[in-house]
Amino acid sequence: MKTVWDKYDAKTLKSVMAFSEDYKDFLDNAKTEREAVNKSIALAKKAGFKEFKNVKKVKAGDKFYFNNRGKSLALFVIGKKPIEEGMNILGAHIDSPRIDVKQNPLYEDNGLVLMDTHYYGGIKKYQWTARPLAIHGVVCKKDGTTIDICIGEKEDDPIVEISDLLIHLAKDQLTKPGSNVVEGEDLNALAGSMPAKSKKDEKDLVKKNLLDILKKDYDMDEDDFISAELELVPCGKARDLGLDRSMVMGYGHDDRICAFTSLAALLESEKPERTSVCILTDKEEIGSIGSTGAQSAFFENAVAELINTEGNYNDLKLRHALENSRMLSSDVSAAYDPNYPQVNEAKSAAYFGKGISFNKFTGSRGKSGSNDAPAEFVAKIRKVMDDNDVSFQFTELGRVDQGGGGTIAYVLANKNMDVVDAGIAVQNMHAPYETASKGDIYEAYRAYKAFLKDMD
Repeated sequence: MKTVWDKYDAKTLKSVMAFSEDYKDFLDNAKTEREAVNKSIALAKKAGFKEFKNVKKVKAGDKFYFNNRGKSLALFVIGKKPIEEGMNILGAHIDSPRIDVKQNPLYEDNGLVLMDTHYYGGIKKYQWTARPLAIHGVVCKKDGTTIDICIGEKEDDPIVEISDLLIHLAKDQLTKPGSNVVEGEDLNALAGSMPAKSKKDEKDLVKKNLLDILKKDYDMDEDDFISAELELVPCGKARDLGLDRSMVMGYGHDDRICAFTSLAALLESEKPERTSVCILTDKEEIGSIGSTGAQSAFFENAVAELINTEGNYNDLKLRHALENSRMLSSDVSAAYDPNYPQVNEAKSAAYFGKGISFNKFTGSRGKSGSNDAPAEFVAKIRKVMDDNDVSFQFTELGRVDQGGGGTIAYVLANKNMDVVDAGIAVQNMHAPYETASKGDIYEAYRAYKAFLKDMD
C-alpha cells in the first residue's frame, strides 16, 4: 500500500518531523479549551494578528482575531475580494473528552478526601481509572479575580486519580458490560489522606487539611468551587510512538490535531483572493451548543463586524457572505486498527499514512445527523488537492450500522454554505491517549493551506 512516506525526500521528511514537534508543543500546552485559545492567540500575535476592536476600515492582508469568552476563537485574513463574495473557512473544535469537577465536589470518607466529578463527552469510563490525572482550569472569585489552575504537569507536582477495583475482588465487576464496569457517579477522584492537626474532636480533618492547602496555595475557599471550571485530564507530554517515530500519542488529538493544523495553515495566509478564516469552537463533544459552541451567533456576529467596515452594511450582505463561503469541517476520523478490523468496511476505512481524510458524510445508521456534502463541492476539493499534490483519502466512520459520530459540519451547512468534513485519522479516539500519523498531520496542514489559497 502506497503511503505518504513513499513520496517524502530527506528534506521533506525533516519538515514533517519538525512540524510534529510544534504540534506536540501545542498539545502539551492546550489541554483545555481555554488553554487552546490562549496558545492560539499567542501564535497568532506572533504572526501579526490583532484583536478586532473598534476597527473602522480593513484592507486586503489585514489579520484579525475575535475572542469569545476565552473559550472559542475566530481568526480572519482579509482577502482581496469583498467578504460578501464568500470566505474560505477552516473550522475545528478545541474541546476534548475529559472529567469535570462538580460544583460541590469535596467530601471525606473514612480518612480519604475525594472529588465528585461529571464526565464530559463520550468516553469509555473504565479507561479513566488508575491513571495519573492533572487538574486544569480556572477559579472565578466573587471579587472578580480569576485564578488559573494547573496541578500535575510538573514532575514534582502532586496528581489525583480515580481508583479501580483490584482484580482479586473484581469477580462481580467483570461480569458487567463495558458501559457499566464503572458507573458515572463512581468516577470520584482521590485527592488527599492527611488530616489537619487538631486538639479538638473535629470531623473531616482530612478535608480541612486539603482546604487549608487550597487556601494557602491558591487563595481558594470551598465555596469557590461553585464558580470554578476544573477539568481532570491525563498528565504528561505527548510522545513519539513507534520505534521509527512515525506517530504521535497524546491527549486531545480529537480535535486539537485539526485545530493546530488549521491554525498553522491560516497563519501563513497572506493577502488571499477570498478572505481566509479559521474557527476554533468549544462544546462540540456535547452538541456544539451554548454561547461558545458552533451553534452560537459568535461567528456570524464576527463576520457582520467585518462587513460593517466595508460600508453600507445590511443583513443581506451577511447572508450572501455565508452562502458564498466554502468550509472544511476539520475534525478527526477513525483510523483503521488491525486489532479491530471488523468495525470497518475496508474500501472506505481511513488508513495511517494515506493523507488527510475526507468524509462526504458522517452521522449514524441512515446518515442521521449528517451534512452529506454536495458532489459538486467534493469535485472541487479533489481538484484543489490534486493540483497541490496533497495526499488524501475519502473515508467513512466505520461500517454502516456499527455506530457513527458527528462534527460541526452540519451547523455551518445550515447557514447555506458548502461544507465537507476533512481531518486526520486517529486510533483510540476519545481515550485518554490517542494516536495519529505524523505523515497525515503534515498532509492535513498542506491540504488546509491549499484550500485557503485555491478554493474559489
